[in-house]
Amino acid sequence: MLAARSLSRAPRLTRGLASVSQLTPDSKVHMNLLEDHSFIQYKKQLENLKVVKGRLNRPLTYAEKILYAHLDDPHGQEIERGVSYLKLRPDRVACQDATAQMAILQFMSAGMPSVATPVTVHCDHLIQAQKGGPADLARAISLNKEVYDFLATSCAKYNIGFWGPGSGIIHQIVLENYAFPGALMIGTDSHTPNAGGLGQLAIGVGGADAVDVMANLPWELKAPKIIGVKLTGKMSGWTSPKDIILKLAGITTVKGGTGAIVEYFGDGVDTFSCTGMGTICNMGAEIGATTSVFPFNHSMVDFLNATGRGEIADFAKLYQKEYLSADKGCEYDQVIEIDLNTLEPHINGPFTPDLATPVSKMKDVAIANDWPVDVRVGLIGSCTNSSYEDMTRAASIIEDAASHGVKAKTLFTVSPGSEQIRATIARDGQLHIFEEFGGKVLANACGPCIGQWDRQDIKKGDKNTIVSSFNRNFTSRNDGNPQTHSFVTSPEMVVAYAIAGDLRFNPATDKLKDANGNEFMLKPPHGVGLPPRGYDKGENTYQAPPKDRSQVSVAVSPTSDRLQLLKPFKPWDGKDAFKLPILIKSLGKTTTDHISMAGPWLKYRGHLQNISNNYMIGAINAENGKANYVKNHYTGEYKGVPATAADYRDKGIRWVVIGDENFGEGSSREHAALEPRYLGGFAIITKSFARIHETNLKKQGLLPLNFVDKSAYEKINPDDEIDIIGLTELAPGKNLTMRVHPKNGEAWETPLSHTYNAQQIEWFKYGSALNKMAAAHKSK
Repeated sequence: MLAARSLSRAPRLTRGLASVSQLTPDSKVHMNLLEDHSFIQYKKQLENLKVVKGRLNRPLTYAEKILYAHLDDPHGQEIERGVSYLKLRPDRVACQDATAQMAILQFMSAGMPSVATPVTVHCDHLIQAQKGGPADLARAISLNKEVYDFLATSCAKYNIGFWGPGSGIIHQIVLENYAFPGALMIGTDSHTPNAGGLGQLAIGVGGADAVDVMANLPWELKAPKIIGVKLTGKMSGWTSPKDIILKLAGITTVKGGTGAIVEYFGDGVDTFSCTGMGTICNMGAEIGATTSVFPFNHSMVDFLNATGRGEIADFAKLYQKEYLSADKGCEYDQVIEIDLNTLEPHINGPFTPDLATPVSKMKDVAIANDWPVDVRVGLIGSCTNSSYEDMTRAASIIEDAASHGVKAKTLFTVSPGSEQIRATIARDGQLHIFEEFGGKVLANACGPCIGQWDRQDIKKGDKNTIVSSFNRNFTSRNDGNPQTHSFVTSPEMVVAYAIAGDLRFNPATDKLKDANGNEFMLKPPHGVGLPPRGYDKGENTYQAPPKDRSQVSVAVSPTSDRLQLLKPFKPWDGKDAFKLPILIKSLGKTTTDHISMAGPWLKYRGHLQNISNNYMIGAINAENGKANYVKNHYTGEYKGVPATAADYRDKGIRWVVIGDENFGEGSSREHAALEPRYLGGFAIITKSFARIHETNLKKQGLLPLNFVDKSAYEKINPDDEIDIIGLTELAPGKNLTMRVHPKNGEAWETPLSHTYNAQQIEWFKYGSALNKMAAAHKSK
């Protein structure tokens, strides 16, 4: 299934695993089976933690323990939830191929010979779903050869582990190979928190943050608040772990977790699988949470053992009480309780992942909202739900339907999360069951979940419904069609909808007709958490960096339309800004999909000039209600957003964007910040920002600013001009002033707040965080 690569791959490392009786707290235990230079640092982290506990003199939550154990300066670090900026030393960095290109290009420009922290790159975003797994993979390898060769050679050059195309989705690979309890990892993808299912703090960031850690700088994070989610009881029937996060999203909304870590606790935690916990943590990104985490427990031990990492499980047991569990009496900033005994299956959407509807109520809700009830496509898999347990539970429903002579009424696709999962379900028969059902097995990649889907069954503009086990369902995200009503639910429910073909179907109460016209009801799903015969690793798709990296060369063609070396952005001129035009006043929800679309644009993730042609093309212009249609402030001509921005830039005119609430929610993609900087933007002024996007803007030298009086947003007209005053005295906690010059009428002023600390202000002054890093590197 997997094509050969140009660089040779080292075999997986194999080690004899010590028994728990041989291990002591002082033992040297490798972080994983693939690297011989990285070791678990529990002892040092516990020492840091004891310093912090002595200072704070209070019980700590599990998430706090991991954070504070990774402090760069545990003795001197100020620590106040929601206020302090923590300087942290992550154990690992993970990058997917779309974001890795820009992260590595930035790292290369810093002039360092090797990454200072273990890093991996995973090729999962550039494979388009079209005909099926093998054909789509071969096509992707051909189309993206230049990018894959760049990533493979640059990884070899800079001591980075490389997972080639076909390996699987970054988050599944991390869970199977790299995640372990008590670790801190950052990843250049918003669903990095998936690894919280193995008791790890895994946080999505932009590429510039990753570059900091690669270059041995501490990583900065505003000390999160902690939301405790207490789980009680036990799930049964059609309810699955996915329903916990779907329910929670409905409670908190898409911004309810902003600035907070979600930490799960309670007796219900011990009633389901490690991979189920991963599903829940994965979709914590949909409520804006910094990350989500479960405490170390027996399900994690089982999964570590099943994936050949029993030594890590045994080592973790030695530190469970002091480090890998919450202190008794710890306090949360907010507590939400979910009773698993009464939890129903949920389906969320359309157009937003926090519109939660119990399956039992969908028949009424769908009709009331005029949602299409004819389900056209059912899609299972993705980084959220592609575990062996998910696959076996889905297959059990299909087998039950098959016994009645029933197959899928909809199109049906399966996206295996990794080569290991694909190989295991091929060996154990589930893959055959999906194919007999009428399903198309796609490549081990993100595929339709991120818009990499060459959908052929409808035309753009056709109003239709699809149901998936994915995590995100914003307008046009999956197939580029704004009229596709996309709903997310569990794999089990996706299969049920595929069989019924109707969004109103509730398998707990409703009957179907078999091949002979007789009525029957589907049996509740059943499956197993881990493969009884162990995992089949499938083809080896991992490239370890060579011992001698001196002869490896990294080539970037100056004529390439896929890759482009970066040039430093200009530093701030030291002055306040006056008479800035408004490029666009964005109306309503503006996600990173609106700001920098994925889908076909993924091919340009390594070429800043080309990808900047998609800047804000999905945002709705408040002036006319249209997307990608704005008026040039000086000529009156209407053009697309990127063309208008470039015209301002080329004339030496800086500009601003005005935005609504939670601006930049969704993906971690830093291109949504690089593009406006490249196009000459100066400030993004909103009611509020999503965390990752705000940080990305700061890193690139843009000003993310917030209205203190949110009603000011309504008063601004797209043809106003903006002054930003107070920049010469920019300081933490000190507001700026925005003076608005209407086309007709008197100027008026309103205060703008920001979240800059002293270090971040230096990023702005230097023109970007990378400029500041390069200057510091040169001065040594």
